[in-house]
Amino acid sequence: MMRKTSVLASALLLTACGYGASRDAHLAQISMIGMSSADLLACAGPAAKSTRINSVAHVDSYIYNPGSNNGLTVTLPLDLGGVNLGASGTGCIASVRIVRNTVTEIHYTGSNDMTIGDEGVCDPIFRGCLRQPEATMQPVNGSDYDKSSGFHSPAVPPQTSEGETWQP
Repeated sequence: MMRKTSVLASALLLTACGYGASRDAHLAQISMIGMSSADLLACAGPAAKSTRINSVAHVDSYIYNPGSNNGLTVTLPLDLGGVNLGASGTGCIASVRIVRNTVTEIHYTGSNDMTIGDEGVCDPIFRGCLRQPEATMQPVNGSDYDKSSGFHSPAVPPQTSEGETWQP
């Protein structure tokens, strides 16, 4: 009985990691809005690619490819098949829109979901920014965790066609 409990506890720990990483990736999408491009460079490093939208806006792309993570396969008795635990996506591209040297939105693309949670593979891209926040980031507190989910990205602030954040 003890062995079954240990296996179950280990499986739950493997899948729980995905939720926390996903939630942190989404928290970065909230806390980095309004951040200066200089602070982005300081905490996330240089982007792999930058695409100019117009004279005041550009998109920086950060690429992360952690390699294959096949997780742990648990085979069920009586030839009932198996369950793959702890597997995750294979990579992430984080696109950061910067207008007048200020971050206005962040999107994640790629095969970036984890066993439990969306876009968790993207977590390491901005992990340094969350662990050691820059002065121009929005402060992270308990209520921000209520806005952040492991299962979906936060709402994107409205943008104008020129790439600027829309102000009502």
